[in-house]
Amino acid sequence: MSILVVGSVAFDSVETPFGKADNALGGSATYFSTAASYFSEINLVAVVGEDFPEEHIDFLKDKGIDIKGLQRVSGKTFRWQGRYDYDLNEAHTISTHLNVFERFKPEIPENYKESPYVFLANIDPDIQWNVLEQVKKPKFVACDTMNFWIEGKPDALKRLLSRVDLFVLNEGEAREFAKEPNLVKAAKRLLSYGPKTIIIKRGEYGALMFNGNSIFSAPAYPLESIFDPTGAGDSFAGGLMGYLANTDDTGESNIRQAIIFGSVMASFNVEDFSLNRMKSLSLKEIHERYKKFKQLTHFEDI
Repeated sequence: MSILVVGSVAFDSVETPFGKADNALGGSATYFSTAASYFSEINLVAVVGEDFPEEHIDFLKDKGIDIKGLQRVSGKTFRWQGRYDYDLNEAHTISTHLNVFERFKPEIPENYKESPYVFLANIDPDIQWNVLEQVKKPKFVACDTMNFWIEGKPDALKRLLSRVDLFVLNEGEAREFAKEPNLVKAAKRLLSYGPKTIIIKRGEYGALMFNGNSIFSAPAYPLESIFDPTGAGDSFAGGLMGYLANTDDTGESNIRQAIIFGSVMASFNVEDFSLNRMKSLSLKEIHERYKKFKQLTHFEDI
């Protein structure tokens, strides 16, 4: 099953205590698409400027990502510069230049409109709504957001959630949007806005899923080397949605398995800057780490 993803393709300049990368390939849709491409067909809709190099186009094509929806327009590509200290859960933004992304109005190609799975990456909720107006009865819709939209367009975001099956956000965003410090209570409030399932990303502490009265907790994989957490959340979403689309099963038990595959992809992503680790990643490595996750969380009943 194919996935339509709409989001950003960008250049990132990132510095962490373990090194730095300048003008590296980034963006929410890029990380999502790359992670999801190991499981499913990906239809990418985004915008880049005239400065976007052909080598990045080739990378996306090599991953089997359909880029007919990638618009190249006059101007410069979206750029983000940030820094991480030893608390790798928190990014410190130094500068953001939206450039061509500021005028981004997604136009969904005709053959993308029947994609059964849709992921609305972190963009303006009004734009996310516009995407849903263009697609034709998708089977499963998921979306991400950030505190900028929670603070600036809370009503638009609530309206969007009435049409979303899965809402993915981090724990700070969940608390802020729900105006509730307790994550369990926050998730219940967010579920009341319409989504069937909420997944709260907790960085190095893993992820929590809330589905009706059911709660599932997944750990993060304990790594010895973490170079760059940029894109980890988008890689998590990509692995998760990629697995759901691959199996074409959105039942709760399968979402639990998908969360682990999402966690696997996020764990590989942080092992190097930008998408460098993904360039050499194999399906064998993915399945081996999935098995290690199972061992990590297994215990016997009494």
